[in-house]
Amino acid sequence: MVRAISTVVAVVVLGSPILHAQPLFGQPPAPPGIPRTVAPVDLTGVWVSVVAEDWRWRMMTPAPGDYAGVPLTDAGKALADQWDWERDAASGEACRGYAAPAIMRQSTRVRISWEDDFTLLVETDAGQQTRRLQFQRPDAAPLTSPMTVPTQRSWQGFSVANWESLPLGIYGGGFILGSPGGGLSGTLEVYTTQIRPGYLRKNGVPFSEDTTVTEYFTAWQEPGGQQWFTVMTIVADPRYLREPFITTSDFKKERDMRNWDPLECQVR
Repeated sequence: MVRAISTVVAVVVLGSPILHAQPLFGQPPAPPGIPRTVAPVDLTGVWVSVVAEDWRWRMMTPAPGDYAGVPLTDAGKALADQWDWERDAASGEACRGYAAPAIMRQSTRVRISWEDDFTLLVETDAGQQTRRLQFQRPDAAPLTSPMTVPTQRSWQGFSVANWESLPLGIYGGGFILGSPGGGLSGTLEVYTTQIRPGYLRKNGVPFSEDTTVTEYFTAWQEPGGQQWFTVMTIVADPRYLREPFITTSDFKKERDMRNWDPLECQVR
């Protein structure tokens, strides 16, 4: 059922005008209010990834040259064919496969919390990564302006967040979660730039410094009450991808932190 609902959620989002507009840049300002207060859905808590598909690429390091399913350019394939895990280990680049374009595809737990009213933290136990999803502050310069975007690149880059809405309803046996009184479901849109070059898969499938990542986090609930969210990740790279690389990943909410197991980045 997880896989079926993921597909339906992806279709719902893909069919919306959100995907076909340039994410965040040039969009109308978000509705007034503090993002933490006006959030149409609560994504906070500890969630575990449920790997129901793409096992060989997510639960283990694929064999060298296995880039099936990734629309690589010839330059991307040539670079992937040169992957050497020992070289990555020697150079201290073990986290190449844990950067923003790939981190939500890891077999991992994520802990989501509000750092403040305008910043949502997403922490992973796999690779011990921390993402800061920043909403626009009313008294600050636009997050998309050159004076705001940092020049220094990092594994998780610079992420700008915004709440979007979808019609509330029932999809494939799962209930899309929404504001109790508003009749709308909450989708968190995140647009990330300034990412250090790394890997889409741990076996050296590359992405370049020109890469941008657009994500849509959609929360939903089983009839029995189990909470989930699905994140659709759209990776665009004009250098190594012929077209956007799109994946969906499912996460199930856990009761507490008892299974949280921080692990350092692994090269393979």
